[in-house]
Amino acid sequence: MFVRTLLVLAALAVLFYGGVCLFLYLGQRQQIYHPEMTWRVQQRPDFELVNGGVHLRGWVMNPGHAKALLYFGGNGERIEDSRDDLARWFPDRTIYLLPYRGYAASDGRPGETALVGDATALFDHVAKAHGQVAVIGRSLGTGVAVQLAAKRPVERLALVTPFDSLVRVAAGYFPWLPVNALMRDRYESWRYVNAIHCPVLVIRAEDDEVIPTARTQALIRAFAPPPAEQVIADAGHNTVQDHADYRVSLERFLQ
Repeated sequence: MFVRTLLVLAALAVLFYGGVCLFLYLGQRQQIYHPEMTWRVQQRPDFELVNGGVHLRGWVMNPGHAKALLYFGGNGERIEDSRDDLARWFPDRTIYLLPYRGYAASDGRPGETALVGDATALFDHVAKAHGQVAVIGRSLGTGVAVQLAAKRPVERLALVTPFDSLVRVAAGYFPWLPVNALMRDRYESWRYVNAIHCPVLVIRAEDDEVIPTARTQALIRAFAPPPAEQVIADAGHNTVQDHADYRVSLERFLQ
């Protein structure tokens, strides 16, 4: 009787564990992407890019300059809120802010392959009008920016609160789950860095509560030669942009 009870309990534990794995596998993109935080669009889009039949709508600031800047934000970031700051910080660059699929006024659904494809299409469109195109990626956007810079001749690449692999980040949060087998959108930036041949700046928040320092440092070690690094003291993952050193670091690097 005791053995039978143990077998029943073990079977229930296996079923529960399998159910949790299935739930997380099916709902993983709802955990990675948070477009709902950007749907209240306050600034009317003035730029549209169609890629694969999907309409992406965003903004262009400081039009008419020879150099351009692309910005790819975090997984729940309202990039339209950065319009004024970026335009003021980089007055000599034309700046393109294009929300991801499903974000703000853009159509479609986000996914790693789709986002990288959209970023590449944006770069190709912008490069026709601008001799040099720099890129800033932040948090999730660093995974997009790294793959873009490995595919296209980016002038300069700034990575804000980056990680080496989203799989490894998730494994740190869920060490009891087979994350490596479950994750479809992996953003394994470390695999692409050897194909990047432009100057790179990594900006790290000293008190980053989302991306562990070890994951950022692992990405830095994957580069050869190593990128420039700036640590923003007393900054958190979602507050790094509020510190003057953040602005100054980007201005010096991109100007």
